[in-house]
Formats: sequence, structure tokens, C-alpha cells
Amino acid sequence: MDVGAEGFAQRLPRLRRRIQRAAFVALDMEFTGLHSTSLQNSEPSLFDSPAERYVKARQSVQRFSLVQLGLAIFSKENSNKYVVHSYNFFLFPSTLGIRDVEFTVSASSIQFLSHYGFDYNKFLKDGIPYMNEVQEEILRQHLLADTWKVCSTNVDRDVLKKAIDEVTSWIVAAKEEDTMILQDLNGYHMIEVQLVLRQALENVWTEPLEDNKVMVKKVSPEHRQLLENSSDDHCQKKLILLSARGFTNLFQILVKVKKPLVGHNMLMDLMHLHDKFYRPLPESYEEFKRNIHNLFPVIIDTKTVTKSVQKKFLFPRVSSLMEVYAVLCSSNLNPKGPPCPVIALASGCSRYAEKKSPHEAGYDAFLCGSVLLMSAHLLLCRSTDDAVEAEPSFSQYLTVLAEHVNKVNFIRGGVSSINFSGEDCPCRHPPALVVHVRGWPGLTERQIYEEFKAHCRFDVRRLSKNQFILLSNKYKHVRLVLRDYRRHPHLQVSVYRHWRHSPSVNCLLQISGIVALWSVLAFVLGGTRSC
Repeated sequence: MDVGAEGFAQRLPRLRRRIQRAAFVALDMEFTGLHSTSLQNSEPSLFDSPAERYVKARQSVQRFSLVQLGLAIFSKENSNKYVVHSYNFFLFPSTLGIRDVEFTVSASSIQFLSHYGFDYNKFLKDGIPYMNEVQEEILRQHLLADTWKVCSTNVDRDVLKKAIDEVTSWIVAAKEEDTMILQDLNGYHMIEVQLVLRQALENVWTEPLEDNKVMVKKVSPEHRQLLENSSDDHCQKKLILLSARGFTNLFQILVKVKKPLVGHNMLMDLMHLHDKFYRPLPESYEEFKRNIHNLFPVIIDTKTVTKSVQKKFLFPRVSSLMEVYAVLCSSNLNPKGPPCPVIALASGCSRYAEKKSPHEAGYDAFLCGSVLLMSAHLLLCRSTDDAVEAEPSFSQYLTVLAEHVNKVNFIRGGVSSINFSGEDCPCRHPPALVVHVRGWPGLTERQIYEEFKAHCRFDVRRLSKNQFILLSNKYKHVRLVLRDYRRHPHLQVSVYRHWRHSPSVNCLLQISGIVALWSVLAFVLGGTRSC
């Protein structure tokens, strides 16, 4: 189900009820970009610690925006069946406030989404507004001080001018209690037109109608004052704030109910959740982890789960979420156990059962939750010699997934996953290689990277003037380079030994040698004088 700004408020109560009844919620996001090319060293690297990667990703998250958020709500029925309500929420930053919102667009990301049929008109024209707590507080203060404004485009100004011209022409001849209707207003136009008219004309009153219309009534100043104090006024400041908050209202429901939150390679998703709907990302990596754990105490990344499944079962090596889903659906990996739970799409979301929609956020969220259930079922059947119940509960699935809970996959780095409820554990990589350059002056990290790229992928970091470290996540690549560069005229490649190649260790050894030499000289010279 596609949801934009126009119908979001009406659907919010039903969404709240469905989330409250859910076993878990899966999500996926699409962005205007991933890694900013204008920032130095923003690409993920095997040299990155989690804190270093967070700094890189934080810069990108602050520059790019969300365009679509997919939410799949999985509810367990009495039988061994889960019903899924899957939604695509088109999002656009709130423009009701004192400051405009700026974001960057990556050409490759736009092309990628366009290739998969993303509707940019829905994003731009009907995107649901959102704001974080800091932006909300700024807007609240301006509403209280009556210094609010809307960051309007030329199109918005044309709509506003047309409405004001119609009302000012009409009101001259109108009598008290006469009304007129303004047509074709939507989104913030509905609020902005009413606020501007009320601010400019003390003898008019406005009320929103269905079908993007606003009723304007001529009233006396006394009657106007009574209406302003009415609890039914749609332009009350708290209702304006509620409307401007938009999707953040749904985010706050997710935070309140604390349902397990499921994603796939979800580090960037969690960072955008924090930055766009909660608070600007903190500088501290540890503070970010604590905040996310407080917001969502149970997080499950299906990337870390499927890594475990691939090790324990005869599971083909696949990478994408859709490939994993296809393998789990088609392969009989557990022929003796009870069948996996039935996963049924609700009637309003049935098109996902008929047509694949890769990289549509709602579809990917549905795949993500389905992969979790099927993977958990396989792990449950493997974890015990006893017969598994015909209808396992979701709490049993959570128990068998316990080692993966709150561990989010870390792509190409110093750890395999980020642990949001504890310490990050380093992962085991193939040994690092050191390249000693001879007779090739001025060589850069980029040139070293290009040199080895033809053989395999290594991350490169300069160690000293003539030395570079290479890191790979594949043992076969390390063996290949050690073999092929054994007799290279300019590049001597060997396994990195900290005690031998580290500049700090070498410096310490040199200082120790100098101190030892001076000690010997002092002893010899002192002994000579005494003689």
C-alpha cells in the first residue's frame, strides 16, 4: 500500500492498532544517496573501526535524505500463520518552520531508483513531512511567538496569492455568515492559507473540508474570538504541530510499543531513523549505540542471521535479500521438520504476491520479515533433537535467534557486527600484507590500489614513505598476491608483522638502541677515567 501526505493522518489510528497487535515489524529505506563523493575517505574500508565508520556514515546521513520508508507489520494468527500489512511511505522533509531543509542528491542513487520504477512525483508532491525533536522544538517556539512561516516555493506562493485574491475580492460585498469555498488545496496549502487569511483579516473564519477544500466565512470580531477558543479549531497550534510532525508520529508509536525491529544490513537505516525522527546524530559512536538501544531494545538484522544459516545448512552463497528469499522459498533445507509458518499478505498488499518489486521499500521490508521467519524456523529445527511443535511461537524464534539480537552487520570493517547491547567483538581477517616499494618514487595509495585491483580487491593504507599495508577479507586473495608478486622488480610483498613493520615499534627500537649505545659508551668512558 502506497501512503502519501494526503491520506496519512486518516490511516495513523489503524496503523497504531496494527503495530500494537504485531509480533514484529520489518523496515527498509531508500535514500537520495549513500556515500558522499565530496567527502574525503568516506568509502567503507577494512581498516575502519566501528567508531571510525560511524564518523564517515554520520557525515553522509546528514547530507542525504529519505525518499521512501517501507514498513511490514507481521501479525501472528491463531494457526501457524503470519499476516503481513506492508506499506510504502513516501517522505519529504517538513517545510513548516523557520528554517528550510537542505539535502544532497546522488546521481547514481537517483538512476538506480529510477531503474526500479521509483515515483519521484509522489516523493516531491505528496511526501509525508517529518522532523526530529530539535526541529520540532524550534517550530513550537515560533508557533507560540506567532513567528512561524512556511518555506514556500514559487508554486506555493502562486496558490497562496490566488486564494488571498479570491477572498479579498469576495469579502467586500459579503455579509456576516456568508461563506465561500477555496478549491484545490493540499498538504501545507490547507494550513498555510488558513493561517495567512486569519492573520490578515480579523473578520474571517476558516474551516477545512474534504476533497482539498477550505470554507471561508465572514464573521464579526466577537464571533471570531469565540471560535478561536473552540477545541474544534483545526488551526490550533498543537494540531499544526501534529500535522508538521507527520511521519514522526508513527516513529514515536514504534518507539512506544517496543516491538522487535527487523532490517537487512540496517546500520544506515538506524542512523537515518535517529537523525531524521529522533535527534541529530551525536558525535559519539557509543552515545548513538545507547540511544538506539533505548529506542529499540530488540533489533534483528537478517544479514547476520542468514550468515549463520549459510554456515549451518547447505545454503548457496547469495548476497542480495531477494536471492536469500528465493533460496529459502525454493529449497527444502529441513525436510524432516514441521513446515515453515505460512506468510500471507493482507488483501491491500496482495500485489507483492503477484509481482516482484525489488528496491521498493515496502516490498523489501516484506522480504526482510519473511526471511527472518524462515531462517528462525530452520535454526529452531536444528537447535534441538526433540520434535519441534507444529506451531512454534514467535518467542521461541526469538530464543533461537538470541545470539543475533542487537547485532547489526558491519560491511567491510574491523568487526563483523555492531553490538547495540554490548561491546563490539573484532572479527578474524586474513593476515595483512605489507608492500615495500623500491625504485618507484612518489607512489600513492590510489596507484597501489590500481596496481592490485586487477588481481583482487584490497584496501590500502600508507605505512611509511615507501611502505603500504594491504587488507583483504578473502584468504585466497592474500595467497594469490604473495605468489604473483614474489619476484616483482619494484614491489616486495610480505605478511605484515607488527614487531617488524610498525613505525612506532621501529621508532621505539631505535630509541632503545640509542639509549643502550650511550649507556655502553658511558660505562666504557667512565671505566677508562677510573683507570
